[in-house]
Amino acid sequence: MTPATLLQMQIRAHKWGPALLEYQFAAPRRWRFDLVVFGHNGRPWAIEIEGGVWTNGRHTRGAGFLKDMEKYNEAALRGWHLLRVTPDMVQDGTAIELVKRALDFQEHTHD
Repeated sequence: MTPATLLQMQIRAHKWGPALLEYQFAAPRRWRFDLVVFGHNGRPWAIEIEGGVWTNGRHTRGAGFLKDMEKYNEAALRGWHLLRVTPDMVQDGTAIELVKRALDFQEHTHD
């Protein structure tokens, strides 16, 4: 099971609404988020699971890092909130706690 699928299952178990895998957000670009959950007020939260942190993976090398910056900045300009986690954070429960905090915070703030 992939970390994204595991986190999706954790979100669904809490009944926090739909958790969508590989969500394309900026057509016609092919950018996708690993996982998306919509907050209580409908505002989207994107979750990116960043692998290869300690192994010089795609997200930590120059070209991949710059492409991620472009994607994340475009997402921010379009109103997305973004959580970035590692596979270890999904496994140890840190990621689901961040999602809970994000949704709780959003519920108690007003735009």
